[in-house]
Formats: sequence, structure tokens, C-alpha cells
Amino acid sequence: MNLEQVTRQRWRIAVALSVVVLVLYFGFILFVAFNREAVGRMLAPGLSVGILLGALVIVAAWLTTWVYVHWANRHFDRQVERLRADGAPR
Repeated sequence: MNLEQVTRQRWRIAVALSVVVLVLYFGFILFVAFNREAVGRMLAPGLSVGILLGALVIVAAWLTTWVYVHWANRHFDRQVERLRADGAPR
């Protein structure tokens, strides 16, 4: 595997995870815009469906960030170090 392939792989992962976050975020916004009754439904005193879903969107963003960092630390960084050890240009 060369540096170009490793870079392409990193971009694929980054774009895929970014798309996941964007779909979740805009899906939430569209849900709020077109289904106000459901978003306003109370699940418990002080906790509506909208508040819960909004919090879950934030948690999903944190999780996708963690997935990327975990992948980068385990795979990407190791592959780059291997390439450097083999004398690949930086």
C-alpha cells in the first residue's frame, strides 16, 4: 500500500462518517420542520421527543468522531509509520 492509497482510504472513511452525521442532523431538522406534533410529544415531564432526538444527534456526532479517531489511531497511523519506515517520501 502506498501513501496515495492510504490517503484515499482516509478520505473515504472521513467522507462516509461526515455523510452519516449530515444525514442525522438534516433528518432531525426535517423531522422537526414537518412533524411538530410528534416532536412536541412529551415522554416524561420536561422531556419531549424533540429534546431526546436532539441529544441523540449530538451523541451520534461524538460517536462518529470516536469511530474516526479510533480507526485513525489503529490503522491509518500504523500504515503511515510503515510507509515512513520503508522510506516513502513524507
